[in-house]
Amino acid sequence: MKLNISTDIIPIGEFKSHITKWLNIAKDTGHPLIITQNGKPAAVVLSPEEFDNLMYTERFINSVNQGLADINSGDLLDSEQLKKELKKQRAARKSG
Repeated sequence: MKLNISTDIIPIGEFKSHITKWLNIAKDTGHPLIITQNGKPAAVVLSPEEFDNLMYTERFINSVNQGLADINSGDLLDSEQLKKELKKQRAARKSG
């Protein structure tokens, strides 16, 4: 996601006057739009797809960090323990 200073930073008045145009640009380009108020950043507009990508990336990074923390704390399962745990969880779902 690359920010283009000349096209992706918009004063709030311009954004309000042409909101449909700017929303279509955000959706079509995937670029975030920085909305300014009194010359300072006030909001960021993202396409739904870009927002989903950011959320997926955050969940992935959090999962990796949790896995690394589990390794460091010794909270590990060998393959037999994993199979037993998965079987137990499947049985709980079927009975619940």
